[in-house]
Amino acid sequence: MTPPRTDTLEAALSRVFEGRMIDRASWFALTGGEALFHEGDPADTLYLVRSGRLGVFRHEPGQPSQFIGVVRPGEPVGEMAMLADAPHTASVVALRDSEILALPRDAFFEAARTEPDLMVELSRLMIQRARDRRSGAAEPSVFGFIGARHRPVRAFVERVGAAIQAMGFTCRIIDHSALSSAAEWFSRVEDAHDYVLYVAEADEPAWAALCERQVDRVFVIGDPLLAPPAATPRRTGPDEAHRRPDLILLRDARMERPANTRIWLDGLDPARWFHAAEDSAPDAARIARVVTGTSVGVVFSGGGARAYAHIGVVQALHDARVPFDFVGGASMGAVIGAGPALGWTDDELDARIRHAFVRSDPLSDIAFPIVAMTRARKVERLLQEAYGELLIEDMPLPFFCTSSNLTSGQVQIHRRSLLRQAMRASISIPGVMPPVVMNDQVLVDGAVLKNFPAEIMRQINSGPIIGSDVSQTRGVDPASLHNPSWLRWLVSGAWKKGPPIVAVLMRSATLTTDAEIEASRSITDLLIQPTPEGMDIRDWKTYDAPVQAGYAAAVAALSTLNGPATLLRRAREQTQAVVGPQAS
Repeated sequence: MTPPRTDTLEAALSRVFEGRMIDRASWFALTGGEALFHEGDPADTLYLVRSGRLGVFRHEPGQPSQFIGVVRPGEPVGEMAMLADAPHTASVVALRDSEILALPRDAFFEAARTEPDLMVELSRLMIQRARDRRSGAAEPSVFGFIGARHRPVRAFVERVGAAIQAMGFTCRIIDHSALSSAAEWFSRVEDAHDYVLYVAEADEPAWAALCERQVDRVFVIGDPLLAPPAATPRRTGPDEAHRRPDLILLRDARMERPANTRIWLDGLDPARWFHAAEDSAPDAARIARVVTGTSVGVVFSGGGARAYAHIGVVQALHDARVPFDFVGGASMGAVIGAGPALGWTDDELDARIRHAFVRSDPLSDIAFPIVAMTRARKVERLLQEAYGELLIEDMPLPFFCTSSNLTSGQVQIHRRSLLRQAMRASISIPGVMPPVVMNDQVLVDGAVLKNFPAEIMRQINSGPIIGSDVSQTRGVDPASLHNPSWLRWLVSGAWKKGPPIVAVLMRSATLTTDAEIEASRSITDLLIQPTPEGMDIRDWKTYDAPVQAGYAAAVAALSTLNGPATLLRRAREQTQAVVGPQAS
């Protein structure tokens, strides 16, 4: 079976809507953000998009709304529920100003009796849409870049567009000269290009307002040395991420590091935020990957000392020239992941982890176990040395780490706050280190509730996800539980990594069910599973062997790819599209 022939379907629909049923069809317009119908509404009408675009959103109880597809001009919407005479299973919202034709259900069936091609082509379309939504197809392709600074932003957007074209896509940049164009012109341009970028400067409010209604997603481009404007873009709709804009803080090339992000986050409340230097080609290429859904998110699991293997994974990914566009992790995975997110070289990451964990015996400040086995003062000092007063939001790359909130019983996602404080919470194994109290919430190790947070990475990155997971190697060595004499334990130096109860506490606090870990792994597009053999979870002195194991595992996983890692998700979707019809 081949994909639906949209030309045949569009012709059949045109004959229905504009032929003898023209008197029974109605026309109306939706402004950007306005809902066509909501999940659960009765389905008694077939709709046809004449211009603009609609977004399809589905809501699961207790979860944010999920964006599952785009409906373009010439395509119907609401056909599945209408044919089944069942309520709508998703909400449909105008992504930009759109024109819609509507035909009542009984009029559609009356016309379908004289249009034999119509039901066949609709069936093909429904099958294809079901596959597309499972594979994440139909991602946004029209973006607005709205200037919120005194200096023009057009040159930066042109660099992003050039980077998109360098990937092999077609791209068109539209500026204020199109302000008087008709809706059909915008639709034709969008149909003729893979990606369309609208750009509006800060002194073009009328054009900026149109751009906000005309695009799938909005980027606000600001200056980190200035305060955000009082009025900022915000659209209506069921999906929080699509209502809120993304933020790009574009700094002068002489400004070495990002800064002052907090004031923009407080004023704009963006869904995501990015840092870029004015004339940086790599930064423009990174935004281009975000736009095209080819940005790479790398996520690291917890695993105690065995998480050293992630360092080898980082080195192998760098050697293979895999970009790091988003980084996240839990527990020790977050500690390792913060290195590339901060722009550390492999040598710098190696040196800092050796200093902080291999040579410093971080868990050697044993305490009388009232709250925990250690005081964690050494850990706090080492985190202060490594990160100082750095805020997560000021990191060069988007980064998150997780902790487990004992107050609410939920995973705590840290995307803002002091990096050292969030990291201290993320590695606070219950019973081993005292919990961290932040905003009256008691936080412990992120691995307690979510040791491999791939789901969180998927929420912020639509591109490929590479996961490094050492969950399967977190067991406790039975030999380590034999009780030696206190004197032998002290003389041998084994006390520096804590008594054997530390291993028991670490293992017990971070157990993950097979179903949960498999669900997290299934989200990744490339899964790397290092197996550092012969290591105890608290064996902080054993370093080179797990790093080498991580490097070897990453090289082996990368060798299975048939193209660049940035295209992993697209290749996966294409494979599903080919395999799917054969299974029908």
